[in-house]
Amino acid sequence: MEAVSIGLFLGELNNAQFRQVRQGLAKNSFSRILAAYDGSPDSLKAVRRASALSSEFGASLVVVHVYSLPSVVYGGPGPMPLVDFKGLEDSAEAKAKDTLAKGVEVCKQEGVQVKAQLLESASVVQAILEFAQKEGVDLIVMGTRGMTGFKKLLLGSVSSGVVTHAHCSVLVVR
Repeated sequence: MEAVSIGLFLGELNNAQFRQVRQGLAKNSFSRILAAYDGSPDSLKAVRRASALSSEFGASLVVVHVYSLPSVVYGGPGPMPLVDFKGLEDSAEAKAKDTLAKGVEVCKQEGVQVKAQLLESASVVQAILEFAQKEGVDLIVMGTRGMTGFKKLLLGSVSSGVVTHAHCSVLVVR
């Protein structure tokens, strides 16, 4: 079976239009859904859509949050001063866990059973794609733009990268 990547913008649809799209997607019979969550408003909408689709198809749902370890650049004179990297790493991980927990809570409030997965990677796109492939995900749901701040882009770099390279269908929500 050939994987088809789809990019749909569902944020502007009313309930009747969303049901029509959902019925069209039902032909694919999704069983494993991944919702990418970064705390942005668009990713919150994506988690809500993923929850609805999970309920509709009886599919398993995993909410994924990818974070990067902080990097320190030093350009001053002399040797670099000692930096508490462990403290920086612990802080980044704690913030990432908190962000992931918020995404999972949205699903639980909607009565959906959900798994949580925290991934550490320098490349958000690569982390999402590798996890989705490894877990046999057949639908990735994500927002159009995340926390990068490039508001004028129609499709953010992460969502664009996932749509371009995913082995499965991708639903992009705004």
